[in-house]
Amino acid sequence: MGNGGEIFVFDMGKPVRIVDLAERMIRLSGVKGIEIRFTGLRDGEKLYEEVLNEDETSKPTFHPKIKIAQVRAYDYADANLRIDALVRACVVEGDMQIVKRMKEIVPEFKSQHSKYEVLDK
Repeated sequence: MGNGGEIFVFDMGKPVRIVDLAERMIRLSGVKGIEIRFTGLRDGEKLYEEVLNEDETSKPTFHPKIKIAQVRAYDYADANLRIDALVRACVVEGDMQIVKRMKEIVPEFKSQHSKYEVLDK
């Protein structure tokens, strides 16, 4: 199926609500009186996970629940240079500038529910 370097995307089935999973785990534990508390989203927390971004696609394999991601081409030498610069910047730059550098390395990344949304293009 693979030749090396592929990114495999798995069909995970239908989404499961966290509250349903929590209730089932409580029921299976046999312990009574466990409270579920809803606290809201924390900064950066997502309601759902995106496996591929809007510019990426996948192609089928011989297994119906496994696909191969088709993502943009990467210049790994450039990425390594940028990551090294990012690591060095972590010592001297503020968080907003560091996140800006991260978004330059991975332009598809979008902040959700955080102060860094202002950096999204």
